[in-house]
Amino acid sequence: MPPEQPEQPDGGGTPPDVRGRLHVSDALAAAAREVRNDPQRMPEALCAACARLLPVTGASVSISGGRGIQMTWCASDRVAARLAELQYTLGDGPCHTALEQSAPVIAADLTGGRDTRRWPVFAHEAAGMGVLAVFSLPLGVSGAAVGTLDLYCDQAGGLSEPDLRTALWVRDAVTYALMSMQPAYDGADDEVEEAVASWVEASEADHTEVHQAVGMVMVQIDADPEQALDRMRARAFAEGLTVSQVARDVLARRRRFQLEPDDRDDEQGRDGDRS
Repeated sequence: MPPEQPEQPDGGGTPPDVRGRLHVSDALAAAAREVRNDPQRMPEALCAACARLLPVTGASVSISGGRGIQMTWCASDRVAARLAELQYTLGDGPCHTALEQSAPVIAADLTGGRDTRRWPVFAHEAAGMGVLAVFSLPLGVSGAAVGTLDLYCDQAGGLSEPDLRTALWVRDAVTYALMSMQPAYDGADDEVEEAVASWVEASEADHTEVHQAVGMVMVQIDADPEQALDRMRARAFAEGLTVSQVARDVLARRRRFQLEPDDRDDEQGRDGDRS
């Protein structure tokens, strides 16, 4: 039997879903062409295009570097960047849930109800930044999430079915861009490829700093990596900093972590077990 053909709309022509995907693809390609002479701006341009395609205020893309480690690849605006860093610092929020479940997460109202109960600290901090709704879509193929596309709104409310469908097409396009790590326009030369490599490396900088700082804190408090990262996150939240800022202080030896009383009790217990 021949393969099934896409359902044609009345009067023939291109099916609506195909038109929608082409519209998303054309919009992202146009954003890339606008910055073809300045590839360093490409991630930011793609995020801004994502935001324009949907009824949202801003967008960011975060890449997962393993359990508990993330890096912000791009953000359309300052609030989007702060929102991504907030979730990383807290180790909680819609993007973490989307990564864990490899499924879209819709937080339509961060001012009350189910969403505030699900992520109480994140919801409180996000609302304080003027972010009232967040939609987090996992990036990846075959059910393996490698990051998230995070969309935010300054008004509460969900996405309509057509808008959610468009958001998923945008997610697919961003996934392809991340997996290929190539400029979205023709005629790329060695100079452009070097520029693309440089913004990938730049997005990995905070990731590397946090990894290195976690190693130092592990030694300082005799802890495993997750405990060390949790301690850094707690210190960052208590002092109104990001975990990346705390990591830089640790690497510069401006900040040192010490065993807390509970940690000492645990250590003495281990020593007793060994004797």
